[in-house]
Amino acid sequence: MSEALRKPAPVREPAGRKSMIQELADLSAVVVAPVDDQTNLLVRELQRFRMRVRQVWPMPESVPGDADVVYCEYCADLARRLPWIPGDARSALVVIVPASDPIQPEALAHATPDAVLSRPFTSNAVLSSMVLARSQFGYARRLRGKIERLDENLRSMRTVERAKAILMATRRMQETEAYGFIRRQAMDRRVSASAVAAAIVDSFELLGYDQHTDPQ
Repeated sequence: MSEALRKPAPVREPAGRKSMIQELADLSAVVVAPVDDQTNLLVRELQRFRMRVRQVWPMPESVPGDADVVYCEYCADLARRLPWIPGDARSALVVIVPASDPIQPEALAHATPDAVLSRPFTSNAVLSSMVLARSQFGYARRLRGKIERLDENLRSMRTVERAKAILMATRRMQETEAYGFIRRQAMDRRVSASAVAAAIVDSFELLGYDQHTDPQ
């Protein structure tokens, strides 16, 4: 057989790596929507991915937040009903929007959904909404984690700077000496420099000091 007619080899997933569909298996989903044929289709599609699904209706005052993914019918006060503050979601959120009834763009934006699913549903639309919601939720969670680590690093740096100032004021050390002292103490005790710095600051504040000579 000529090279031109030879079929390309199939692309294989790396060993041990799950496909996106496989990653949906055993996830939990809550569907907050009226009981009708469309909602039944949505539930069946989610179950087809081997997800654990439960349906809730009527619309509760507080939308359940104990699932991996929440499909929730649009309502004008949806943001108020979510069990988390914007930017700190605990579940991927897909808002179900009506086919023709008007919606308030501001209300939808305030709910900060990861994806939307428009009525009437199709299998492809359900799958697309799930993949997008999981992807966006994971991306936002990674960003939050990076921000938290940056905040922690900034707090640690401030603590070390304050500990250096205390050592410079109380032991008449130069800045490089004070930092070297903190580093050596950290190495000897097998802890972080920020932990040693925090202990120095705490001890200084515990013993009391003149507010007018407080090293900053």
